[in-house]
Amino acid sequence: MHALILVDIQNDFLPGGALPVKDGDQIIPYVNAIMNDFDLVVATQDWHPKDHGSFASNHKGKKIGEVIKLEGLDQIMWPDHCIQHSEGAEFSRDLDLHRVQMIFHKGTDPKIDSYSGLFDNGYLKSTGLGEYLKGEGVTDVTCVGLAADYCLKFTALDAVSKFGFNTHVPVKGTKAVNLQPNDFERSIEVMREAGIKVM
Repeated sequence: MHALILVDIQNDFLPGGALPVKDGDQIIPYVNAIMNDFDLVVATQDWHPKDHGSFASNHKGKKIGEVIKLEGLDQIMWPDHCIQHSEGAEFSRDLDLHRVQMIFHKGTDPKIDSYSGLFDNGYLKSTGLGEYLKGEGVTDVTCVGLAADYCLKFTALDAVSKFGFNTHVPVKGTKAVNLQPNDFERSIEVMREAGIKVM
């Protein structure tokens, strides 16, 4: 059983959004085209409360891109994004959702961020996605979505290391934030080293 995981294909991560990934919208036709190749399609959705600790606006004097300690973990300061029930948190209207069987929210705890679609950054809580896929008999997962150097990368790494899924990432199905030049290339390297099949 092979599942497709759509990672955070939400308005705020697309051009014009609060935290846009350059050319992020360009993956959507590819993602729509491959959905029927999979037994199961699920999606993750960044779903932050307004007071989320990853937002620079919630820390006086802190700027976007700075790194602070949040609950003992390094935390990059981001602009407010994917706030629960906001238009920015909605999936792109161009994304074909009719095959999506389950949606898993992440980043809901204001005290800890959640890049991975499977766990928060401190591995304190699971989103339930990995357990759901195991329960459905899934052995292989393909991850597409945004962004290659954050949420997609950590979702793929957790899929292979925490659940043992045969994990695939098609390069055509993702784009990177690239806070630092070459973050995309570095992320591909990290995923390959972890045993992920990057295609």
